[in-house]
Amino acid sequence: MMKRAHPWVTIIIQTDGSLEKKQTRMPMWAARGLLTTGIVIAALVVLGAAFYLPVARTAARVPGLERRVVRLEGENAKIGDLARALDSADARYARLRQMIGADIVPDPLVRASGVPIAPQLSARTIATPHRSDGATIPKHWPLDEAGYITRGQVGASSGDDAHPGLDIAVTTGTLVRATARGVVSEAGEDPEYGTFILMQHADEYQSMYGHLSRLLVKSGQVVDAGEVIGLSGNTGNSSAPHLHFEIRRLGQVVDPLTLVKEGN
Repeated sequence: MMKRAHPWVTIIIQTDGSLEKKQTRMPMWAARGLLTTGIVIAALVVLGAAFYLPVARTAARVPGLERRVVRLEGENAKIGDLARALDSADARYARLRQMIGADIVPDPLVRASGVPIAPQLSARTIATPHRSDGATIPKHWPLDEAGYITRGQVGASSGDDAHPGLDIAVTTGTLVRATARGVVSEAGEDPEYGTFILMQHADEYQSMYGHLSRLLVKSGQVVDAGEVIGLSGNTGNSSAPHLHFEIRRLGQVVDPLTLVKEGN
């Protein structure tokens, strides 16, 4: 019985402008294998390009992002230095006022306004950071100035829109200080609070500082009471520059004025 001959394929190669032809003859299975190998290689090249190009573009952006992070860290360091210098100037100014026994600089808002001005809130402040061995309970006013409380705490059962903290009207860029020693739980952006800082304190207390213009601390950082943690602003759901100051305990909001007492 005769064996069935396997089919063959003849490949003819002719160079442009030449009359000579080159022929290559190979079995059909070899031709199919060569074609399959070429298709696989082409597919691998296409897939490699599809995966490599996004990675290459991302890698090209990394040096620029690193330079931006370094620049922002440098700016934050400068602001921290300025805040400490301002602390020192404020302390010297307070001592000078005490020596003279009167305000040597009149309030420009009161002097220029022709309408009655709401009285300032007199609250316990802390001029310089107060160092302690562990976390403490919130009790210090978060600003160097008294500020004006434009909205207080409103509970959900009041019938009005709930408001879990105090809105204190201050100009953008006002120094915001930690109300107690603790750890920064979160520092970032929120649609409602804008640029915010959330701190964890002793006895399950938390403090929230919202609508900031700049952060001067980061998550996980240990902060002393009175240390500058940010600058006030008008970010998030805010219609005017102010600081939203909020205190929580065990997940429940607490009226800050029950802890941060009025008066010295």
